[in-house]
Amino acid sequence: MGYEELKNRLAETDREMLKLFRERMTLSAGLEKARKEENTPETRAMANRQILNQALEDSPEEMRDYLPLIYSQVLELSKSYRHDTEGGRQRLTEELRQAVQNMDSAFPEYATVACQGVEGANSQLACERLFSNANILFFDSFDAVFTAIEKGLCRYGIIPIENSTAGSVNAVYDLMARHNFSIVRSIRLKVEHNLLANEGVELSDIREIYSHEQAIAQCSDFLQSLKNVRVIPCENTALAAKMVAQSGRKDMAALSSRLCAEYYDLNVLKASVQNTDNNYTRFICIAGQMEIYPGADRTSLMVTLPHKPGSLYKVLARIYACGVNLNKLESRPQPSREFEFTFYFDLDVPVNSPRFLRVMEELPHVCETFRYFGSYEEVL
Repeated sequence: MGYEELKNRLAETDREMLKLFRERMTLSAGLEKARKEENTPETRAMANRQILNQALEDSPEEMRDYLPLIYSQVLELSKSYRHDTEGGRQRLTEELRQAVQNMDSAFPEYATVACQGVEGANSQLACERLFSNANILFFDSFDAVFTAIEKGLCRYGIIPIENSTAGSVNAVYDLMARHNFSIVRSIRLKVEHNLLANEGVELSDIREIYSHEQAIAQCSDFLQSLKNVRVIPCENTALAAKMVAQSGRKDMAALSSRLCAEYYDLNVLKASVQNTDNNYTRFICIAGQMEIYPGADRTSLMVTLPHKPGSLYKVLARIYACGVNLNKLESRPQPSREFEFTFYFDLDVPVNSPRFLRVMEELPHVCETFRYFGSYEEVL
């Protein structure tokens, strides 16, 4: 059989497969409806196992490794089709439809905003980039910022979520699972770390350096080059600078910003000590309620999945099938469940695209729990 004949036979087979696929989807929906109406003892899971077992039994040996993958996808698609034909739609999807339809207001220029740390913190710099005029309230911890939003003390909060050098801020991801909030915007802020100390201090005098653990990780090359120096994590880079200034000590320094040097009258012993000049931290702006603004093209989600083979694949396959790009996948262990994980996704899809609502309708069906964190624009 030559090339052209094989090509034509393949096209004919594909047309036949499409016809059979459409027929199977229709029959599957009808079967599920009949199962419910007649209250049969057979569950959907039992029926699916029987379908796969029969397919394996009827298949030649060399094809059996491929069948579970094919049939698992077909069965998942059948489930999705049944849901659509039954007119099922989640409350969240309806809320998103309404939010997208009413999306005409601009992002506010003035607001009361919660930030972690003290004056000069990078969260403050991110806040000033997002808002023309912000009333900033400072809190001791990231947890306190989330709580301030939940209790309505502030309309917005600014939280660092990842760094281009040190990676994700794991403590923040863990807090995201515990608090109720919505992401309304994000921003990438170029971060420069400087070694700050009191007047008259030389680099050779330093015995202790304070900073946030993320800044310490971002400056690891410089810190490893120092001898007889103890590196001590603290809550915030700005707080580290404030501690050094208030201590008056000559053997103590902080990794912090030039702005903090000005705020706290410190000298820059060594500038730009981060591992790379291309050092960016991504901050999210959170609110207590869902707010979607024009230009929103990024969506953040959190899911938990059944602890069995193929669970994550089913989610990724749905995202791919909806034509949506995945630009971040993060996993964090679930403290209450041994060796099981919570997954965080960032999707690259405009909210006014049909693909957005489609993927939001699809994903909850393959997850144990599904949580929508918000759709927003990222400011560079």
